[in-house]
Amino acid sequence: MVTFVDVEEARERIKERIYLSPFAYSETISRMSGNRVFFKLDNLQMTGSFKERGALNRLLTLNAEESRRGVIAASAGNHGMALAFHSQRLGINATIVMPKQAPLIKVSRVRHYGARALLHGADYDEAFAEAQRLSQAEGLTYIPAFNDPWVVAGQGTIGLELYEQNPDLDAVIVPVGGGGLIGGIALVLKTLKRDIRVIGVQAESVPSMRVALQSGAPVRVPPALTIADGIAVRRVGETPLALVKEFVDEIVTVSEGEIANAVLMLLEIEKTVAEGAAAVPLAALINKKVTLDGKNVGLVISGGNIDMNLIARIIEKGLIQDGRLSRFLVVIPDRPGNLAKLTQSIAALGANILQIGQSRGFGAIALGETEVELTLETTGREQIEQLRDALTKEGFRIRLDS
Repeated sequence: MVTFVDVEEARERIKERIYLSPFAYSETISRMSGNRVFFKLDNLQMTGSFKERGALNRLLTLNAEESRRGVIAASAGNHGMALAFHSQRLGINATIVMPKQAPLIKVSRVRHYGARALLHGADYDEAFAEAQRLSQAEGLTYIPAFNDPWVVAGQGTIGLELYEQNPDLDAVIVPVGGGGLIGGIALVLKTLKRDIRVIGVQAESVPSMRVALQSGAPVRVPPALTIADGIAVRRVGETPLALVKEFVDEIVTVSEGEIANAVLMLLEIEKTVAEGAAAVPLAALINKKVTLDGKNVGLVISGGNIDMNLIARIIEKGLIQDGRLSRFLVVIPDRPGNLAKLTQSIAALGANILQIGQSRGFGAIALGETEVELTLETTGREQIEQLRDALTKEGFRIRLDS
């Protein structure tokens, strides 16, 4: 079991090479949530995530022979980048096995930092199996992403910083993948302040920690796609699970739409680039998955390594979730002037038409009718309802709106 002393020793070991990330107050999110909200911005680490803490701590505990032979890890990206970066600085050869669907930015950065990057398998678990095989075959020391006491102790240094930066915290909300981050943080915070609440958040499509807690042991959940790829871990580790059982108060889940909207909020409001996994604490808070009111709340923004193509898709999904991008399929009489009447009705309510198309031959459309597909820029759900009501009163038949 990892101890508080292990975390203190880890901080002494890594402090010269790790950035003391800011713990920034957000006035807007505080007002929106009814709490005093602070963001722990570990996305500002050199490689863009908290993973540097655990990876570096483990590297600094290798003996001379292990350092000479080299290290290997399985990673969805952030652990691999952190291990590659600090291995290069310490003169240790590193091999990183990554899922084939790992974000391109993460694969390219691993290679940029001088490590051998191998793409294998559909998800983290398949990459893990290949890394284990190569570790045995090539005599490399395997560095786990989360199921290792040295790694967990390194991640737990965030807990020390959280307490020192704001000892009045009432609750901390943390992303959960394999459990190393929340396990280390919870151990520290509950040691220093027993009544603080520590809440974990997972993507609802990959709820491996919640299932493990219900079962009493790690359970492999089915594979699933999620924009929170950094926490898409199908089986949590035994080491962090023991800490979660003892120190974590609650595990909640959030949907893909809620995650996308949280990424968008961080971009728009906080001017902060966060990957999907890092945005889940905000998603949980804003969507009231946790019961907090008038409290000092810390949200751990664990990483900012996100593919630019994915950002574009997340922004679109977030706008849809927020009601600022909508789609209408409207059936109108196929006569001159009706399309103009439709667009004028939309304009009168202040919505902006981004895209428009017509179809006469497909779907449940009678002769003499045409279907118009509109993509609209709207101000929110209320305006979408106003559009639906107004167009219906004008005599247009709405076949679909979303």
